[in-house]
Amino acid sequence: MTAFIGIDVGTSGTKAGVYDDAGRTLGTGYAETSLRRVDGAIEQHPGELLESSFAALRTALDAAAVDPARVEAIAVSGQMAGVLGIDADWRPVTPYDSWLDTRCGPQLRRLAAAHGELLTERTGCPPMLDHAPKMQWWRDERPDEYGRTAKFVMPAVYVAGAMAGLGADEAFVDPTYLHFSGLADARSGTWSAELCAALGLDPDKLPAIVPSDRVIGRLTAAAAARAGLSAGTPIAAGLGDTAAGAVGAGLVRPGHLLDTAGTAAVLIGCVDSFRPDSGQRLISMRGPLADIWMPLNYVAGAGLCIPWLLELSGGEPGDRKALEGLLAEAEAVPPGAEGLLFAPHLEGRIAPHDPEMHGGWSGLRIGHRRGHLARAILESVAFEYATYLEAMRELYPEVDFERIFGIGGGARSPVWNQIKADVTGVPYQRVAAEETATRGTALIAGSAVGLIDDLGRVAGAVETREQLDPDPARHELYRERLPRYVELIASIATADSLHRTPNERQLIA
Repeated sequence: MTAFIGIDVGTSGTKAGVYDDAGRTLGTGYAETSLRRVDGAIEQHPGELLESSFAALRTALDAAAVDPARVEAIAVSGQMAGVLGIDADWRPVTPYDSWLDTRCGPQLRRLAAAHGELLTERTGCPPMLDHAPKMQWWRDERPDEYGRTAKFVMPAVYVAGAMAGLGADEAFVDPTYLHFSGLADARSGTWSAELCAALGLDPDKLPAIVPSDRVIGRLTAAAAARAGLSAGTPIAAGLGDTAAGAVGAGLVRPGHLLDTAGTAAVLIGCVDSFRPDSGQRLISMRGPLADIWMPLNYVAGAGLCIPWLLELSGGEPGDRKALEGLLAEAEAVPPGAEGLLFAPHLEGRIAPHDPEMHGGWSGLRIGHRRGHLARAILESVAFEYATYLEAMRELYPEVDFERIFGIGGGARSPVWNQIKADVTGVPYQRVAAEETATRGTALIAGSAVGLIDDLGRVAGAVETREQLDPDPARHELYRERLPRYVELIASIATADSLHRTPNERQLIA
């Protein structure tokens, strides 16, 4: 049996999966990792990320009961918006500066004020807490570490390069990360000399851009012994975790949409061309398949809101039975939550980017109960999706966005899935596979060694659950209610801006 391995280096843990050449799961593994909060920073130790990758891989191999000699290739995906610095010998110079870390806020505000339009046009992504401002922070606040950094890379790249025994002159990144770089020309898939000069960053510290399914090296003898695999096993470049999850869930055809209902609630479209959104409502990510682009936006922390409400009302957020009870209460409330609206941006707004934005309630009355609050939370994410979908349709009027596929823990909720279908007016189907990021990553590995000759066909062969169709009456009710939701978000953004200092307002304007 031919087998491929996909590893996904996440925020709280690393997953690995073993798959056959039809994309079927043979075995999975998981290893926890920790976030370090030091003097206000949020970091991860590169060595722990590497060790967790080996641990998850070994567990997956044991579960698959596959002869290690039959594993033909490996690829690694992972967190996308943070960076870590390596020296010439691939040794970490910095910790992994997590996508959750906000130290570079001043750098972000400065570059957004001076170069926001240029950056959005070139990269397809509004200015965010991602690679460029983080690199600027290391340049400004830790010049010694910045000077000793040969290349800035992402966690999955670090893990893959360490397994292959690479040096910094062989550092790489695939195009699915480029929107978060702040330094790339997305159309051409190259680094932008214009942006590097404008932001004062050294282009020599950037890795080479290579296709996702390029073989970048082979498993060293030492790494093979730790992994339980054969030395010389090819390692592909891999891709970012959002792109990996999308491909693993079968998002390979223009017109399809993917709801990633995890800690963040992400709506991703599939189109065949790059069109940056000047209104900064969408991020445009290059897909790993030729001529595929993925416009997207997301609510940070959306998946935490229902457990948060459960905890506030005296429950345990990890109690699955209590969570199911709260969702049942939400289902019993009429659509529209009897006038109650919720703004879900408890962790700031992603696009248009406003990390200081907060959440809020509107229309709260004495007669509302816990179920109303829960339903308003579920509806708020669906309203966000409706605004993202509206922006996609404006950018791509020729594309018929005809179906939403759902993955992640939140997609296990039929009531939430039905609300998303009713609000957007688009049929919804949950993907049966639980681990789509490792699946997509493994398929990239198979493509890299020529054993998967049609990546789109194999990736698209996913099993789905029963389709939920939008109810016309509920869709009309939600369509009439959507402008009120949009007004609520605008009013909160305005109110939050009043609490900023004059300097902050000037930088954000």
